[in-house]
Amino acid sequence: MRERFWERYPLEELSDEEWEALCDGCGQCCLLKIEDEDSGDVAVLNVACELLDIASCRCGDYENRFARVPDCTQLTAARVDDFRWLPHSCAYRRLHEGRKLAGWHPLISGDPARVHRKGISVASFAVSQKDVPEEAFEDHIIAILPIDG
Repeated sequence: MRERFWERYPLEELSDEEWEALCDGCGQCCLLKIEDEDSGDVAVLNVACELLDIASCRCGDYENRFARVPDCTQLTAARVDDFRWLPHSCAYRRLHEGRKLAGWHPLISGDPARVHRKGISVASFAVSQKDVPEEAFEDHIIAILPIDG
């Protein structure tokens, strides 16, 4: 990877390896979401995708995730703006908005576990989709994000 690539190149110019390295391992993008069709608002659940290893906040089958979970969202540089539900802490969102990486980010701190110690990851509160029936999803809403047109 190129030295301090996140400061020197726009998201569109990153290699696949650099793009993947931006992921801070928080697991927040793997939380299930329900979009209100009328308002466009997004309800975020504390329910994580069935493939997420909640303790590590890493996908249990990253290579095959799209085949195994058809609703899995592929975040790309071209689509970052479409995912307005990304948390403000997300490296992809921060860089897209012209902000710097947070000091706790593994590329800055050199410590991939810091995201968990700082309470940014879902490791301390998420439950697996395997353990929650779909009819109970509304009981697991933890935030409503108003999404402007």
